[in-house]
Amino acid sequence: MKCYVVGGAVRDALLGRAVHDRDWVVVGSSPQAMLDAGFVAVGKDFPVFLHPQTHEEYALARTERKTAPGYHGFAVHAAPDVTLEQDLQRRDLTINAMAQDADGQVIDPYGGQADLQQRVLRHIGPAFAEDPVRILRLARFAARLTDFSVAPETLHLMQQMVASGEVDALVPERVWQELSRGLMEARPSRMLQVLRDCGALARLWPELDALWGVPQPPLHHPEVDCGVHTLMVVDMAARLDAPLPVRFAALCHDLGKGSTPPAEWPRHIAHEARSERLTRQAAQRLKVPTDCGELAVMVAREHTNIHRATELSAAALLRLIERCDAFRRRERFEQALLACEADARGRLGFDDAAYPSRPRLLKALAVLDAVDTAAVAADALARGVRGPGVGQALQRAREAALSAANV
Repeated sequence: MKCYVVGGAVRDALLGRAVHDRDWVVVGSSPQAMLDAGFVAVGKDFPVFLHPQTHEEYALARTERKTAPGYHGFAVHAAPDVTLEQDLQRRDLTINAMAQDADGQVIDPYGGQADLQQRVLRHIGPAFAEDPVRILRLARFAARLTDFSVAPETLHLMQQMVASGEVDALVPERVWQELSRGLMEARPSRMLQVLRDCGALARLWPELDALWGVPQPPLHHPEVDCGVHTLMVVDMAARLDAPLPVRFAALCHDLGKGSTPPAEWPRHIAHEARSERLTRQAAQRLKVPTDCGELAVMVAREHTNIHRATELSAAALLRLIERCDAFRRRERFEQALLACEADARGRLGFDDAAYPSRPRLLKALAVLDAVDTAAVAADALARGVRGPGVGQALQRAREAALSAANV
């Protein structure tokens, strides 16, 4: 029995990056031998075990054979005679197909170290085309390894996979799993660009893909193209260290512009309502978590109003804050403001610009929080006001507070 560290841990160590998790491959062993050695079996589809002390994952060396379309259609063979090289050959990219032995020596049968030096994401062989998840994984690596490019032959293979319908076999849960991980990388725009370059974005998220080639007024959007703007916005959200719901909202805020009739370009009147509808549609289809979907819908509907917060009267500010349910959902409201800041700064030449709407709305919310609503209601009741009149009295008190504070 021989054990090797494999995959991402080897890759990241060679890149000088922090290694957080280690995966192991075991050559020359069997499930029973692993159990006899004290390992705990956890794998469902193939033999994977947890080390009795470190609890790191140890998988028996295995090969895979394609048996059906999609990413579940594989027959796995794990046996003591499977070699390390055979196990590594089934992996996706050369940079993920390296191993390290107990002496620290790197085993690199497929040129992973050379591709690390050349900063290239390259598939190992034709087996790459058997698993459509690998398209998503490669795109995610492009978002993480921001100075790497996709090998031309790998991009061509991915395009063939899309054309053959392999991507259509992906289930929404797996698509969202990879997309969400990629959104949290340093340059999420690179993931989306790779997906678009190979044609996968049009199949997985057509509402988003439709933004490319759609112009916007150059005075407000010097980058002009709606798709380019969206990539800039999601990268700005990453620069602001925004959480996942904000980054998803950044992608969705302008979806409605992709359905603006060309005769109305470059203006996009009432695109907010279309964006809201298309965001709901995409979030439902991709089975996006509730917190991400709800924030994205709200930002799609309200981002233009939030941008104009510095121009709004006290009454209009109050209505906006109420529509956003900010009194009850403060964290979500703050995330919406962050997504809108990413939108405003995700424009050519605006990346370091101030965004005064955010502080004004936060200040307005603080002023409104200080209003003694119980006292206002008690005073209204004491004056004989009942029913909707109590709510109206509270509205007037809040508007007066905003006006007095000169927010």
